[in-house]
Amino acid sequence: MVTSAGLLMYRFIGSELEYFLVHPGGPIFTNKDEGYWGIPKGILDDGEDLLIAAKREFEEETGIKPNHESFIFLGSVIQRNNKEVYAWAFEGLPGELPEIVSNLFEMEWPYKSGKRKSFPEIDRGKYFNRVEALQKIYIAQADFIYRLNEKLKVN
Repeated sequence: MVTSAGLLMYRFIGSELEYFLVHPGGPIFTNKDEGYWGIPKGILDDGEDLLIAAKREFEEETGIKPNHESFIFLGSVIQRNNKEVYAWAFEGLPGELPEIVSNLFEMEWPYKSGKRKSFPEIDRGKYFNRVEALQKIYIAQADFIYRLNEKLKVN
């Protein structure tokens, strides 16, 4: 089983909690929306600590450096692709998000063309309220939203 780690950034707008999710980049996900967003996450380097990997992946995928000392452990989930994802949450800064700057990946595109192209790993990121976030997020990762609500004692 592959192990990955990520961070769920959140913020309060008044008393309402919002969750920061990202959408995968590349041509395969261009027209896919509901059920395709998730937390910024990635696979660990050999011997890497889970939380250190989560922070590194968050920054690589968003360009946002999570400069916080306290992170809320949200446990792990198993996704359909047999990947175990560990997550922590942290409170983001209020105000507008900076522009998302993601690392790139390369793939053959168009498929079977023999041509290779580079695409951003993440093409956009956005805060969503609870109802929207639960519609957008990968079904397995929805547990992270429920667990964060429990830990913060929010409805």
